[in-house]
Amino acid sequence: MDETGLDVQVLSLTAPGVQSLEPDLAVALQTASNDLLADTVRRRPDRFQGFATLATPDPSAAARELERAVTKLGMNGAMLFGRTRDRNLDHRDNWPIFEAASALRAPLYIHPQSPAPAVRDAIYGGLGEATDAALATFGLGWHYETGVQILRMVLAGVFDRFPDLQLITGHWGEVVLFYLDRIDNLAGPAKLAHPVSDYFRRHVSVTPSGVWSQRYLRWALEVLGPERILFSSDYPYSFTPDGGARRFLQDADLTDVDRAAIAYGNWERLIANIRRD
Repeated sequence: MDETGLDVQVLSLTAPGVQSLEPDLAVALQTASNDLLADTVRRRPDRFQGFATLATPDPSAAARELERAVTKLGMNGAMLFGRTRDRNLDHRDNWPIFEAASALRAPLYIHPQSPAPAVRDAIYGGLGEATDAALATFGLGWHYETGVQILRMVLAGVFDRFPDLQLITGHWGEVVLFYLDRIDNLAGPAKLAHPVSDYFRRHVSVTPSGVWSQRYLRWALEVLGPERILFSSDYPYSFTPDGGARRFLQDADLTDVDRAAIAYGNWERLIANIRRD
């Protein structure tokens, strides 16, 4: 953190979390993971914060754990990974989690996961083992997968049902921001109350996730505005030494007010709204 220029880091269990496990094991591991993470944060609260792990194979248990993690352990929301086996994120079984997050006003970070095996074989296969794996994950597949999962939540009416629900996602919006003008055409078939882009501007914040692109930053500013951008690196997947993460923000063409908001202010405002009792 010191080497790359970060003062505070939000810790989490990385993909695939516990979402592919049997319910009983997933529930046991969510508790153990969150207790360990909370203990880590307690030892260095000046440098660490935490996102809870949720056992989505048992959504009711996951909702109860989110409440415990936020109100008892001091977590600042939770991290989810899209599908739970063959169940997409918008599935009605998951709505108790969204209900709990909305009631707590605790943000959910939607993190990339690998595409389903059939999709991976059909779309990303046939180019050679190394290329197939790269294309299906960090090359593109992770980002399409995550963006589609969030879009499904919008189209399924999750945000109409839970108007206080807030999401965060990485990599400058997981492709979706670059196609919102086109994606807005889905509002009619889905019978949404608002254009899809409105749901993103009201409910979704984006992070760079270590993709240090000033062009993408300008695009996110134009599409969402500075109040919807949260600064983040992507450690341990990418690492920029010699103050590289901090330098990206320092060099950006931003006002001092917007730079401070993106660096920490937007995050502090978001977590200040969490209901902890």
